[in-house]
Amino acid sequence: MKTIRARLTAWYTVALALALFAFGAALYVELQKPSELELDERLALESSLAVRWLEESHRVLGRLVRRDSLPPLVIPDSTGLADIGMSSTLNPAIASYFEAFRDYMMIVDRNGGILFLSESARGLGFSSIDLLVDQIPPALRAVPPTTLPLQGPGGGVRFIVTPIEGAGEDIGAVLVAAPLVRSSFDPRVLIRAMLVISPIVLGCAVALAYWLAGTALSPVRGIMDEVDAIKDGRSLHRRVAVPMSGDEMARLALTLNGMLARLEESFSSLHRFTADASHELKTPLMVLRAGVERALTHPGTPTESIEALDETLEQINQMTEMVENLLTLARADEGRAPLTVEATDLRALVADAAETAGLLAEAGGVTVESSAPPEPVLLAVDSHRIRELLLNLVTNAVKYTPAGGTVAIELEETDSAAVLRVRDTGIGVAPGDLPHIFERFWRADPARSRTGDRPGVGLGLAITKWIAEAHGGSITVASRPGRGTVFTVLLPRRAGESLADLPTRTTPEPVE
Repeated sequence: MKTIRARLTAWYTVALALALFAFGAALYVELQKPSELELDERLALESSLAVRWLEESHRVLGRLVRRDSLPPLVIPDSTGLADIGMSSTLNPAIASYFEAFRDYMMIVDRNGGILFLSESARGLGFSSIDLLVDQIPPALRAVPPTTLPLQGPGGGVRFIVTPIEGAGEDIGAVLVAAPLVRSSFDPRVLIRAMLVISPIVLGCAVALAYWLAGTALSPVRGIMDEVDAIKDGRSLHRRVAVPMSGDEMARLALTLNGMLARLEESFSSLHRFTADASHELKTPLMVLRAGVERALTHPGTPTESIEALDETLEQINQMTEMVENLLTLARADEGRAPLTVEATDLRALVADAAETAGLLAEAGGVTVESSAPPEPVLLAVDSHRIRELLLNLVTNAVKYTPAGGTVAIELEETDSAAVLRVRDTGIGVAPGDLPHIFERFWRADPARSRTGDRPGVGLGLAITKWIAEAHGGSITVASRPGRGTVFTVLLPRRAGESLADLPTRTTPEPVE
């Protein structure tokens, strides 16, 4: 489960299921005790009534048992029919009183022989009757209420044995039993009810828990959306809405707002320092470059100093380029680098970039190719920035392509965007370096320094990425070491944009 909402729902459901189980178990235990007590009281009452009836009948009638030749009593059994031989029976006039009892009743003589079986008791079967008879102690002592498991629909009985002293020598004890299912509480009914009701309750609980978790976490989603919208230094002025509840969510929002305020202050100071430093360095660098150029052209400059002055001028030019790039990025970070958008034929920019790349590649023995659709590819862009983007990419491609290699500039048009690709067959970029290639001042080993065969400061691709994203597009790179690199720039057409309302440029401007 990847979300807090799902985990809260699951834990709430598990907790409720455990609570239901505990409640059902407690209810089962608590209800079972009164039910057994009620059943025991009924058995004791029926047994007492039977004893009193027999004793009163003996005082009135005298002998209560009839001894004569009787047919065997046929009892159904699981294996067929079985008979119980009864040499003596209870007087039918006395026995008719006990037929009104709904529970099982058995009256035995002092030797354990059966004198009377109620009609309901005869339906138990021979084996169950025999098992009940075995529960009567030979000494005819009283047996308190006891549960006896039996085979049959009841699943068991609760019985009581009461000895009879005042009904003559022929009558020994009475056994009264009742099936457990006749109690007011049936455990199976409770279990069935719990099994039916529990899934419904748990289903409703899951829905309720999911809704409650979503409601409780809705402020978190709002905070997440607000924080997610703050993606760069230009959005740090935004703040998270603080809930009026004053709870933990409000404290979290206040903490995030404090953190954003500190970040905004740090970014503003950094951008301000970068912009001010870059701006202040431009004038000294221009003075230095003018002085070095004047010294190089002065006829009195010693020959041995010219080489040093050339190297100094090259370094000044690189520093000037770095300062200009830093100033551009600082203004972009602060949102002070607006685009001058005009309807531009991208084919002209591609041709201009290919021409410049051809001049750069001529000395290194690198071939430059370009391809574009035959029809104009008009798009609302800042032509100066797109030209800078292309020049950065082709310059980088020529720089890292060995002699005999190829650099290709491709332009494609789709219904929704224009696609620019710069391919080369150069040294490529290692997979571990690709995620960092657009970072500022980052250069892949082994060419990190600003001196050597491939000088640079590591800002060109960062500026390229900013230009693509400023136009609402994107730039991606794919590379394999030794196989070359492909940069793909996607420039989308903006919804609802009308090129007819924009100035049109179809020819490249002169290269500055």
